[in-house]
Amino acid sequence: MAKPPAKAGKSGSPSKGEPVYLAVGLLRRPHGVHGEILMEVYTDFPERLKDGSTVFLGGKHKPATIRQIRHHNDGLLLGFEGVETPESAGLLRNQMVYVKTSAQPALPAGQYYHYQVIGMTVVEDSGIELGRLTEIIETGANDVYVVTSDEGKELLLPSIEQVVLDVDVEANRMIVHLIPGLLDQEE
Repeated sequence: MAKPPAKAGKSGSPSKGEPVYLAVGLLRRPHGVHGEILMEVYTDFPERLKDGSTVFLGGKHKPATIRQIRHHNDGLLLGFEGVETPESAGLLRNQMVYVKTSAQPALPAGQYYHYQVIGMTVVEDSGIELGRLTEIIETGANDVYVVTSDEGKELLLPSIEQVVLDVDVEANRMIVHLIPGLLDQEE
């Protein structure tokens, strides 16, 4: 799933609560003499970024067109139109790279982008409201949802089908089943 956007810039549209932009990476440092810059990749879909794609840079979401893109170690080297020197690429250092939410690919049934589930009301299958999903921890095996109650207590729920029974994006509600041991967590 795509990683959540950084806490910079616009956070979303007022009508649906979805973000307008999603962070796909962070520009790190210039590379070479032709205006390329290394991007740390935040998206699970880097293949969607192509030559000629428009992305949005920084907190003001300034549009930029990718002139060239290529893999480099764990990141991507990006060249932008109008950025031809290491000095001009250096001016982009530490800026977030965004794409519009509407440009993201649809996910298979049962999978959601982080922005779609963070903030959801989490309800036990018996009807008891547990709190809101406030954070997602990526563990490698499966995500772990952090649910925070009104009292500030946190409950960690593994994102597995035995626990997460239903996700209703339109109703902003998640139904979960608490398997033995989940409520006995030390805080």
